[in-house]
Parts: sequence; structure tokens; C-alpha cells
Amino acid sequence: MSIMQTLVQTAARFKPDADPDPLIASKKYVGRALDRVDGRLKVTGGARFTAEYAPDDMVYAAPVFSTIAKGKVRRLDTAAAESSPGVIAVITPKNMPRLVTPSLTDFAKLDKIAASNLPVLQDDSVHWNGQVIAVVIAETHEQAQEAAARVRADYDADEGMVSFERNKDKAIMPKDVLGEPPEIKIGDAEKNLKSAPVQVDATYRSPYYNHSAIEPHATIAYWEGDDRLYVFDSTQWVEGYRNSLAHVFALNRENIRVMAPFVGGGFGGKAGFWWNTILCAAAAKMVGRPVKLALSREGVFRIVGGRTVAEQRVALGATREGKLTALIHTGLTVTPDHARYAEQCTFPTRHLYATEALHVAQYVVNLDMVANTWMRAPGESIGTFAVESALDELAVELRMDPIELRRKVEPARDPTKDTEFSSRNLIEAYERGAAEFNWSSRNLQPRSRRDGAWLVGHGVATAYYPALRFPGGARVRLEADGTAIVQAAANEMGMGVATGQLQHAADRLGLPLHCVEFDYGDSHLPTSPMAGGSCQTLSILAATRATVEKLHRELLKLEQKDSASPLKGAKYEDLVARDNGLFLASEPSRGVSYVEILRKAGKPYLEVEGVSSAPMEMMKYSMASYGAQFCEVRVNETTGEVRVARWLGSFDCGTVLNPKTAMSQLRGGIVMGIGMALTEEMLVDGRSGRIMNRSLAGYHVPVNLDVPRIDVLFNDIPDPQTALGAHGIGEIGITGVAAAIANAVYNATGKRVRDLPITLDKLL
Repeated sequence: MSIMQTLVQTAARFKPDADPDPLIASKKYVGRALDRVDGRLKVTGGARFTAEYAPDDMVYAAPVFSTIAKGKVRRLDTAAAESSPGVIAVITPKNMPRLVTPSLTDFAKLDKIAASNLPVLQDDSVHWNGQVIAVVIAETHEQAQEAAARVRADYDADEGMVSFERNKDKAIMPKDVLGEPPEIKIGDAEKNLKSAPVQVDATYRSPYYNHSAIEPHATIAYWEGDDRLYVFDSTQWVEGYRNSLAHVFALNRENIRVMAPFVGGGFGGKAGFWWNTILCAAAAKMVGRPVKLALSREGVFRIVGGRTVAEQRVALGATREGKLTALIHTGLTVTPDHARYAEQCTFPTRHLYATEALHVAQYVVNLDMVANTWMRAPGESIGTFAVESALDELAVELRMDPIELRRKVEPARDPTKDTEFSSRNLIEAYERGAAEFNWSSRNLQPRSRRDGAWLVGHGVATAYYPALRFPGGARVRLEADGTAIVQAAANEMGMGVATGQLQHAADRLGLPLHCVEFDYGDSHLPTSPMAGGSCQTLSILAATRATVEKLHRELLKLEQKDSASPLKGAKYEDLVARDNGLFLASEPSRGVSYVEILRKAGKPYLEVEGVSSAPMEMMKYSMASYGAQFCEVRVNETTGEVRVARWLGSFDCGTVLNPKTAMSQLRGGIVMGIGMALTEEMLVDGRSGRIMNRSLAGYHVPVNLDVPRIDVLFNDIPDPQTALGAHGIGEIGITGVAAAIANAVYNATGKRVRDLPITLDKLL
């Protein structure tokens, strides 16, 4: 029995279903399309990002990168750098402070989150092309950069394993994939495949990708004495960074403060604990002054990993009526042995479709590369490309509408967990999207529609991402004037977290929106999970709900000391929060304002901290968000150019906190998926492991002219197992996008492209 099966059985045995959140039916601000509270600061330049802080007496650090993939630095000549103007110190393995080796992510604890467990500048070993081998510290940024360019290294190079194609025969099955089994077998899928009347068996490939967030990684660090460390960092998880820094520098975590008030995009690239943060803190300790280490765009490519290259086989066996008798999905990805992250490309297949027999398995090739890491909808992005392309190929073989095929394979229970779905309205999302997109006008026959030189095609694919929640904390302070402050160590990367949490807190407290503040971005605040995995919003909602309920119980205790109180004898369950106070649900006229309760108690404020419960609902139910991605593409018959002409995403993602910020997130994910499908590809030299296009001039992200109008629909059906009935939505927008485009390209041209990106040379 797997760990997951054990947890599911435990949850079913000991955790009864909670009543749906009462706020689902009585919300006031939640669901309104409000402007983001930080919007004005950002558009006027008032929002300060990490690299914009400037502590007194600050100096600058610049890294020196290796130019080989594997071996040792035989000689490091730093003389020219040390004699350069403004240089204070050059850090090498010889004078680097002795540090503890970073600890890789432990998915049982989720407290530390290092992307690699290599010692940081502790010896002369080189493990990838681009590894930092020295750091120059100077009075100005320009002086540090100039001096770093003068460092010279001689190497004893070994033959590194850097080519995926030449080494994929050395693939091994990992011990686990994000804590889940790397392989699942239900029935004999290969046998069923061979005997199936209709078969599809294909291989799908995707390249390396880079996050290319608008804000490159930056860190500012300074010390008070030998044991107090302060860090500004462009991180997606201040709590995880604090824990990892405490581990590496052997400090009490209470003596470390990590702050990230604004982060300019991350997409997973700022979740892992990278060398730049450690090196900046070490440099500050060494020179006794605040140090800023702001990576250049090239520097990000060199030392911050992205999404792995992948090769996936999807094989489907079906009856002529469209029933799946076999579903096989195996994936091969890359990870260095110092990272050990097998990207979870088979996870969508484990939960999406009904089949008689199932086989999913993942394998990894250990190459001498920078550590790969999470990138928006890690696993699910590339996994849905493979399985949703294969399903479209099956629809073609069956001469069946691909939406009708999905209706036929819709499961009643989770295919691998064998649990109920907490909420699943995928077919409704397809129906609403098909009507809005006018899908019925699509012609099943490829190359059947054209507009002059352009072949026109329509494609569709399923979007999928799990609904995740992790335990977290919150602090609520109710002031005597009836205002409130909610605090959590959350990160805001432009998703609208602060806005959505304000809307929720105002509704939960029964206060006007302008009477509530939300503080975040500081590890000294109550713990929050990372801003990643679409888990942060839901986790903070649950923590805030628990804390506000605790606050209300404390207020009721205070109020019941008054023998004349209209709430005398009332139980907590009898109350509702509205109109700036607590009232009886059964007698709306009987209640007391917060101001009055605190006045009578003689308290200037009431402050409580609370924590959410363990996410047992995730164990008992299959919990996910779903969607249907519809697109129209135009392919130039002469040049092979592909243009996305129209897009509609129809999503089933629980209660929508704020349609304006939610649409922004989903559109951003779709744009990223368009880049994944058509333009983005990180090119790695198969001889040296050098990333060849390490700039935005060579790594092509979509620009305005690449992006059509994107329409978004929401089911807006609450999930009864979550706070507010909500799910996170940061990841799901990108899933299914590449497959929808590939399917539309096939409908337009009759050519099936299974190798991303879909460039014109593959269509000529």
C-alpha cells in the first residue's frame, strides 16, 4: 500500500466532512471585480522591489561563472580583479565562510527548499556550465562587474554528461515523484492496447524552458553582529528561505528575517533556494557591510534552473464507441544528481480519464546541468501537452468530435485514488466554452477551411491542476476604532493575493473593505506556504478563517461579561459577523459592534493568532481545478508561420474571489502556454552544456503581436470542501494550451507536430 493510499484511508476513517463554509452564501466583497490594492503603487513606481532598496554603506557583488560542465578549477587568477578600482574582496573557495550544505526539499516537512544540495563555493569542483566559482565585491555595481570579468580560471575538465539524446538510455526510475509513486499499474494496459480496435501510440517532446520573469533574481543582505541576518530577496517563499538560510549558516531561524514586499514574477523560478541568496549573505558577513547581488538576465540563465526537457509516450486503446480500454503514459525527464527533481508529467493522466487499464511511469536521466526546478504548472504543463494531443489523435482515428470523446471518458471517481471528487464540473466548462466559442462550426476534416493564404484550424484541450492547501497561520488585530489588520507571511508576485485576501477578510469580519489591511511579504509574520503550486491563496483563506473564528469566540467571551448584552447566553454557532460587529443569525436586530465590545472591555485592541488544520480533505477527496482551452490558429501555407487568432478558456475552479485579478492570472498562463507551444526553447550545447540563448534576445517569449484577444469564462461553482469554496488558479491557465494549439494546427494543416515548439520548419 502506498503512502497516499494510507493517508486516504486515514482521512476517510477519522475526518468527517466539515460543513460548507457559511460565507459561500453570504459574501459581499468576494466575487467582485475590484482593482488590485497595489496597482497604483506599481504603475506609479511607488512599489519597491528587492534591487531598489539601498541600505546605508551598501556594496555590490558580481558572480564569476564556470565555462565547463564538469571538473575542477585548477587555478583561479584573481590578481587583476583584486587590483581593479573599487574592489573590496574576491571570494573564492579558499576564503569563503564554511557553510552547511543546503538541504533539498523534503515533501514530508516542506520546511526547506534548496534547489540543489551541492556545497556552495566550498571547494574547487564544477558541476555545471555556469556554476559560480568566485564572487567579486566592490563599491559600485559597475566596478564589481568589471572586476569579475578580469577573473581567469584554468580547469581540469572531465567529460560531462550534458546531451539528453546521447544519454537517455541511462534513464532510471526515481524513488518517488513529489512524494508519490513513480509508477502505477491498474490492469494490463499493454495487453489491452494490443487488442484494442482503435489505437494511438505516439511520442511527444518538449525542450528546456526558462521562467524569464520580468524581475531578475536579486538579494540584499546585512548582518547585526555574528548571528542576526536580514535579507531582502525576490523570493516566492520568505518562510522557506528563512529556514534554508538558518540551516546553511547554522543560525536560529528566529535570528533571520527575510523580506519580499514585491516580487516581479516568479513562475516557480523564485521558489527554489538558489546560490545567489547564499552568496550574498556570505559576502555581507565577510565584508561587514550590506551587500547587493542582483543577477543579470544572463546570470539568471546560468545559475537558476528552469523546466526540464521531456520525452513522453502516450498510448491509448479504445473501443470504436470511444471507451478507453488502455491508457499508457510514460515520461522521461532530466535532473542532475544534486537536484533529484523528476518533473511530474504523468500526474494529469493519473486523475483525468476513465480507462479499463492504466500504466503511468516516470524515469530520469542525470545530466551535469544546473538544477531543474518548478515552472508554472510543473509537470502538468508538459503532461497535458502529451495526453491531450494523444486524445485528439484518438478522436481523429474515431472520426469523433474531441469534446464528445471527453464526455465518454469522464470518470465517476478518481481513476487512481478511487476517491470521490470534491468538485468536478469539467463537462459543464466544456459545454459553456463550446457554446461561446461556436465550436459546432468546426469541421472535423483537416485543411477544410482557409482565408486566402492562411489555413484555419480549431483545437481544444483539457486544462488540469490539483487544488492544494497546506497548513498556515494568520494574525488578526482588531482595533478599538473598528478597523482590522490581517497578517501572514505571504508573497505577492502580481497575482492579486493582497486584494483577494482583503476581500475575504472584510467579508469574514463583516467590515467595510476600507477598514481592513493585509500585511504580507515578511518572514516575521505568521507562516504561509510558498506562492507556488496554486496553494497560497487557499491556504491563507483557511488560516484567516480559523483565526477570525478564534477572534469572534474571544469577542463573545468579552461581551457575555455584560449581563445586559443582547448576545448574553448566545453560542458562537448562533452568530454572524456583519455591519461592523456580531449579530444573532436568528434575530438580525440583536447584535453589538466591535467598537462597543472593546470599549466595554476597556481594550485598545484585541489580537489573536490562529492556524489552519491539516489538509485532510486532500487525502479524502480528489481535488483539482479543470478547464477547457479553445483556440483558433492560422497557418500560412507558404511560409509555415503560425498565428493564434482567437482564444477562449472556460474554467471550473471553484469560487472566484475577484474576476478581474483571476482573469489576469488565467490570461497570463495562457500567454505563457502560447510561448511554450510556438516560440520558447532554451538551447543547450550538447558538447559543453552551455546555454546558448541566455537572454531575451535569444529566448523568445511571446510579445503583444503574438497574443490574440483572450476570453475567459468561469463556472464559479463552489467546492464545498474548501474555505469560500475556492481553488488556487495561478497554474491552471498554462495547462492544455500547447495541446490545444497543436490540435488546432493539425486541424488547419493535417500535420501532427509532436515536438515543441511548433516552428515553421516543422510545417513546411
